[in-house]
Amino acid sequence: MSEKHTVKRAIILAAGKGERMHPVTIDTPKPLVRVNGIRMIDTVIQGLHNNGITEIYVVVGYLKEKFEVLCKEYPGVVLIENPYYDSCNNISSLYVAREYLGDTIILDGDQIIYNDKILSPYFDKSGYNAVWTDEHTDEWLMTVRENKVVGCSRTGGEKGWQLYSISRWTFDDGLRLRGYIESEFESGNRQIYWDDIAMFCHCDKFDLGIYEMKREDVIELDSFEELQKLDKSYKG
Repeated sequence: MSEKHTVKRAIILAAGKGERMHPVTIDTPKPLVRVNGIRMIDTVIQGLHNNGITEIYVVVGYLKEKFEVLCKEYPGVVLIENPYYDSCNNISSLYVAREYLGDTIILDGDQIIYNDKILSPYFDKSGYNAVWTDEHTDEWLMTVRENKVVGCSRTGGEKGWQLYSISRWTFDDGLRLRGYIESEFESGNRQIYWDDIAMFCHCDKFDLGIYEMKREDVIELDSFEELQKLDKSYKG
């Protein structure tokens, strides 16, 4: 795989309420929840820094003031407020950060990065980090042929590439993504995921590939029960 592009900036989405992580997210935004002593978003930012990516935009909404500490701890981190976080899906978060699309890596802030090599800034085409699964999954599952995404199932399946919330976008694709996000959001289509733009709404306008990784390289925590299994201090 030839490396033709380099990530220049990162957008971390961290505006949601994380309701399935109650009670810990009642007073703490999900990305700031500590897992075995470390805030989830710290593993994301530190992983980016270890790859030389220091221009970082964190989109905040729920309990936004709690994120201000990041600007003091990490030079280069800038907060962007999403005033729509409580009424719209996460397309709103990328809408408010759209001017930074292009040579960009987009990540969710509520995941734990165990292997920062999966955040390499070098890439040959736009696309998502993915893990091959033989077993059934309810997560979005991509069909890939010769490093080209040719289909995606919202309801999952088996024997396919599970999509993770780490993606890279070339300069041209970033501008294209920005245009479609603006048109969809401003026309009132605000209850979709931003990923719907390239995977479903305008999939014929993007040539997406995948970046293979291992399941143990990253963990996406979806519920309080999963948190309890990973960090025993939350039990009881």
